[in-house]
Amino acid sequence: MNALKEFESRLAADERKVWRSLTTPAKIQACLDEAPYSGEERYRCPLTFLRDNTGHCFDGALFAAAALRHLGHPPLLVDLLPGDDDDHILAIFKRGGHWGAVAKSNFAGLRFREPVYRSLRELVMSYFEGYFNVKGEKTLRGYTRPLNLTAYDRVGWMWDDARLDDIGVKLGEIKSYKVLTPAQVRALQPVDKRSFEAGTLGLDMNGVYKPM
Repeated sequence: MNALKEFESRLAADERKVWRSLTTPAKIQACLDEAPYSGEERYRCPLTFLRDNTGHCFDGALFAAAALRHLGHPPLLVDLLPGDDDDHILAIFKRGGHWGAVAKSNFAGLRFREPVYRSLRELVMSYFEGYFNVKGEKTLRGYTRPLNLTAYDRVGWMWDDARLDDIGVKLGEIKSYKVLTPAQVRALQPVDKRSFEAGTLGLDMNGVYKPM
């Protein structure tokens, strides 16, 4: 039995109904948005995320990658790397040769992206202005190459929480790319008041990174 079929065999009837309703990337994003954000320091596999109906960006990215796999896309993650802030993880997909993304975030501007970006870097940079900490500092500094989660089918990443740390460790080890030079970092301006208010709309402070 392949990993996707194994996952689906573990779903209860109500869970299967939700799963089968996720027929587009936009519907996957809507499912993530409906689940409350969790600030807990734990990882949830897609099955646990579905059952708990809560999670943070790592959990949401895993769930989105699994759901995109169900739609025929490879389960790919990209880790956005910050300065003084939390990482942010995207589940990415391609349509018509262009990249898009599904993501769960406590910040309004760090979620869905339509598949209109010609390169991975172009997709990543679409998150730049909305990626800031609670001090209003723009914090995106780099990104990893995509990680294909099929390599973790053997540890049951779709239905078992036990080995999810392996994925987190790997994201910290794989090749990454900087998006700013030191001079550009020094010249960055703080986020303006209106953009800050828009980006933090509905923010749950319990799950927010506290910058130094």
